[in-house]
Amino acid sequence: MSRSLKKGPYVDPRLLAKVEKQQNTGAREPLKTWARDCTIVPEFIGITFLVHNGRQFMKLYVTEDMVGHKLGEFSPTRLFRGHSGGKKAAAAGPAK
Repeated sequence: MSRSLKKGPYVDPRLLAKVEKQQNTGAREPLKTWARDCTIVPEFIGITFLVHNGRQFMKLYVTEDMVGHKLGEFSPTRLFRGHSGGKKAAAAGPAK
């Protein structure tokens, strides 16, 4: 379910403060964050984030196309290793 338009996008205030501080100082190091539910706003363009996926931090460089999406959308939490059996068993040949 989406957020009400009257409320506006959710942006973590601490993360927004870090971005503003980085823009004022001109620092280029990535910003580490756990705020996966934070909406990407135009102020984030050109900033590199390290977004936590539950196990590790994934590097994310924000571009113009990402505005309006959430940070968590670009940091997958699950690793798909393929479906079991099927093609592997068929490629090996018929069982005798």
